[in-house]
Amino acid sequence: MIKLPEDKVIITVAQTGAWPLVTKTLNPNLPEQPEEIAESAYACYQEGAAICHIHARDREGRSTGTKEVFQEIHDRIRSRCNLIIQDSTGGGPNLTFEQRIECLHARPEMASLNMGSLMRVSGQYKGIPFSNLREEIEIYVTRMKEMGVKPEMEVYSHAMFREVENLIRKGLVEKPYYINLVLGMTYQGALDATPKYLNSLIDFLPEEAIFNVTAVGAAQLPLTTMGMILGGCIRVGMEDNLYYRKGELAKSNAQLVARAVRIARELNKEPATPDEARKILGLKIS
Repeated sequence: MIKLPEDKVIITVAQTGAWPLVTKTLNPNLPEQPEEIAESAYACYQEGAAICHIHARDREGRSTGTKEVFQEIHDRIRSRCNLIIQDSTGGGPNLTFEQRIECLHARPEMASLNMGSLMRVSGQYKGIPFSNLREEIEIYVTRMKEMGVKPEMEVYSHAMFREVENLIRKGLVEKPYYINLVLGMTYQGALDATPKYLNSLIDFLPEEAIFNVTAVGAAQLPLTTMGMILGGCIRVGMEDNLYYRKGELAKSNAQLVARAVRIARELNKEPATPDEARKILGLKIS
């Protein structure tokens, strides 16, 4: 794997998440509409975030993959700062295969690419699979390649490295590979968010891969700290964790970014600017 420079960390903020898992009912400070998402993104940029991971909502607060909504979010963010825009193709359980990938037409710099199928084991959609078959993954990544979008390969278990290696073998992804290790999404049957599992996943990273750590709930703080120490990027935000500490809802995504930056500086690391992150990740400098 490729470690980041010792004095740098790339911070992604995942602000919103997919309906119905994350809603204003659970935390009224959650940004859902384009104007809220853009305002929150700018505040996170000011605190030190380099990448903004985007889920879009319709006016009723449900997940949408509509190009027009993503484009509005992009335009609002780009009018204020040069954050790297990373759209989600995970969408939500209400979206079809084609709806999940429609966001690519809004031309983000990066987009998520789920590296295998999961089974939802709790909640409203219990028993309904989150399907990401090999042929589907290859369709997604081919479209990303055609549009100049860098995939953020999301790995939820060791088995998903099989699909990572498939894309590398077929030349469908370019170096440096960017792999997001996602832990703690137990409602989808993913691995628990523990140091042991994180270390184990890191052991399976291919050469020329930069890794990011995403951990859900209370594990977000300790595992992202661990990720920085191990030379990786980190993701924070209300998509993954609605709380600042036990019993205290997060006031904003920027609050979570600011805490990550404080910890990074205690580790003698500075948050990479968007353009510094672009250089590390092999993106075009804006």
